Order: sequence, then structure tokens, then C-alpha cells
Amino acid sequence: MTMYLTLAVILLVFVVIFQIAKASEYVAVLKGEEQNRKQTNKINGFLMVAFLVLGLIGVWYCNKLYYPKTLLSLGASSVQGEKVDLMIWWTLGVTGITFIITQILLFVLAYKYQENENRKVYFFSHSNFLEVLWTSVPAIVLTGLIVFGLKNWSFFTSDAPQNALQIEVTGKQFGWIFRYPGKDAVFGKKYFKVIDPASNSLGLIWQDSAQLNLKDDPYTHDDIVTEGTMYVVKDRPCKLIIGSRDVIHDVGLSQFRLKMDAVPGIPTTMWFTPKFTTEEMKTKTGNPNFQYEISCDQMCGNGHYSMKGVIVVVTQEEYDAWLAKQKPYYFAAFPEKAPKAADTTKAASTVTLNGVANNTVVKN
Repeated sequence: MTMYLTLAVILLVFVVIFQIAKASEYVAVLKGEEQNRKQTNKINGFLMVAFLVLGLIGVWYCNKLYYPKTLLSLGASSVQGEKVDLMIWWTLGVTGITFIITQILLFVLAYKYQENENRKVYFFSHSNFLEVLWTSVPAIVLTGLIVFGLKNWSFFTSDAPQNALQIEVTGKQFGWIFRYPGKDAVFGKKYFKVIDPASNSLGLIWQDSAQLNLKDDPYTHDDIVTEGTMYVVKDRPCKLIIGSRDVIHDVGLSQFRLKMDAVPGIPTTMWFTPKFTTEEMKTKTGNPNFQYEISCDQMCGNGHYSMKGVIVVVTQEEYDAWLAKQKPYYFAAFPEKAPKAADTTKAASTVTLNGVANNTVVKN
């Protein structure tokens, strides 16, 4: 209902303006060209003020209507994102105040100094003071904002803390591949020429290849690879090592206020610390279907619109439980090399007799 009312008001304003314009044409015919020009000048002056008032009301109304629907109203979901929000508010404050002041001056002065036969025009050619003022002030303010942004950028892309969870993020047309180091806490090596979308989507070096001069890297054997969903831990720094398998993509973490290009052959990094678990955000937003999203913020092909991933933020205990259920990617390609299940026909038990521990073999 509110939308229809707004459209009706806008339409009515345009109709009024149109009728005023038509009336001016009729007046021109009756009064002559010179009289019409003066009349038109007065009408334009009035419209300047009307446009200013309606414009400022429109800005206020749109802010009231749409701001609650923006991510900015929820606040950042990462510690680093809070710095980005602060930078956004400073930028909006500086540019917003400047915009309002300049627009009010523009339209008010256009109305106040409209053509008047009793006013003599003053020709003002040059002022060194004003030239320096309106050049130096914007330059200083913009430099401050740029330094603010560079400081934050350097922080996000600096070395992550020692206890940071490391995850490798690889973009492909059109999805995301995530790799976690295994128990050795080391990422194995990979090579693009051994990529197999069916069994080795990252090109991990699992076997010797004399032709490619490659040797099996044992560090790859316990790496865990998933697609579509990435798990991170609340209040624990998370370092993303970002790359691409084909074209340039962009890791967009809108709720965390971060983004970074994924470039083929050139790894990029950034890190962040989640503040709320996914379950906490469901409560905070009142949306039981809430999900953190990882999107591609770089046009990467026809399927760009569908390149969406999910980030699940959990507690450390929940993450450990999830990780324990994951099987190394190596065993998916070589199931015959997976550890065999324990022999169920025998079990070792310890029996204590007279305070002495003895190992006894029990047969089923």
C-alpha cells in the first residue's frame, strides 16, 4: 500500500509540473516573448525550491524505508568488518554532509538570485583564496579517507595470528572448492596439469610422474577437500589462501565486509575473525533460514549469477566434531589405500589381577 501511495504522489507531482509548463506556453502566447521569459524565470526559481524540498524528503523517506533491509543495519559479522563499517560511516558522513550543504546552497541561491530588474549583476572573476580553499580541503579530506582505507587493507592482508585456521579457497566456473590441511597441518603441493574434475579437482600431486617431473607429495594424503560449503570457527582467526582454477573470480564475504580477487596462478590472502555463529545469526535476524554467503564479485562468465557458496560458522567443539567426520580427499581417489577397519574377530582387553595389568586376547 505504501508503495502505491508513493507512486501516486510522484505521478501527481509530474502532472502538476506538466500543467504548469503548459500554462506557461499559453501565457507566452498572450503576453509576448519577453514577458513570458520573465514569467518562466520565476516559475523555474519556484521549482528549484520545490525540487530541493521534495528531494530532501525523498532522501529521508528512502533511508527510512530501505536502510533496515541493508546489511549495514545488522552490523559486521567479523572483527575486521567492524573497521570497514566504521570507514563506511565516516565516508557517508563526510560525503553526505557535503552533499546536503552544497545542494541546499545550489537551489536556494538559484532561487534567491534569479533575474531581477532592480539588481545589478556583479562580475567576480577570480580569487586565489577560494581556489586554494576548495582545492586543498577536499584533497586533505579524501587523503584522510584513503589513508584510513589503506590502513585497514594492510591489516586484513597482513600475516594472520599463529592460531589462525587456514583454508584454501579455489574458484572455478561456477563454484568454490575448499581445502583444509590434515593432521600434519600442512597443505600438500598441487599442479594444474594433473587437475581432473572428476577425481582431482585441485590437481593435488598424489603420484610420481616422470613425464611431468613430479613426485608424490605425502602432505597431500591427509588434506580434506569440500565444495560449496566452508566451515569456520567463531572467535578464531581464519586465513583464506585464495586462487582460481580458470578465470579471475572474486571472493565476496558481504556479511564479514571483506572481498579479495581469486587470480589464476597468483595466490592472494586475507584473514578475518567471525563474531557470531550461524545459529546466533538466525536468532539475531529472526530468519531461521539465514546463511552466511560467499559470492563471486567478479563477472566470470555466463554462470556467474549462480556462483554462490555457504559459510557455516560454528564453535570450536562443533568444528572439531565436523572435521573428525571428514575423510581425506586422497582416499576418495584411492579407496584401496584407505586404512582398513579394525579386525572384529579379536580385541585386546586389559585385566587387572592382584594389582597387576595383563593383556588378554579375547576371541569372538
